Amino acid sequence: MGKVLVLNASYEPLNITSWRRAVILLLKGKAEQIEHNGRVVYGNMPLPTVIRLRHYVHIPHKEIPLTRRNVLYRDAHRCQYCGCSGEDLTLDHIIPRSRGGGDTWENVVSACVRCNVKKGNRTPREAGMPLLRQPRRPHSTLHFEISKAVGSGTHREWSKYTIGLEGGSEEELPNS
Repeated sequence: MGKVLVLNASYEPLNITSWRRAVILLLKGKAEQIEHNGRVVYGNMPLPTVIRLRHYVHIPHKEIPLTRRNVLYRDAHRCQYCGCSGEDLTLDHIIPRSRGGGDTWENVVSACVRCNVKKGNRTPREAGMPLLRQPRRPHSTLHFEISKAVGSGTHREWSKYTIGLEGGSEEELPNS
């Protein structure tokens, strides 16, 4: 019946759970329903899509490894210079490795072969090829899961609880 976004008491996304687990947390009084999709679980209880825990839970976030797959996913499988998408994407170092550029989230982007060859051993400024979007380190693996659900349109309501995703902003966060 669907996935449910679980928010900490501070409205920070914690994880994604099943609707059954979410309903159990609601019935036990450990969480409150923030969003629902209009469907009904039982009687007059709406099926939740976002719940918030009543008490703050401290959970350390793990670092996401810098891999080709993760960079392509972060960049939505699009060249960060021309915007084309496809299977022939490569990874490009914004500041080339030969000039001291490292393997970091902020220095690696996806690029089509044509743009990667055109840019060569230069910076985007030197090549006259501005980036479409400045690369950033993803917040967590949860960030990937949420962005996938928001991007596919299945859970657009999640975007207002996720700062840094397309459509998410601080102004939309509820007051705590």
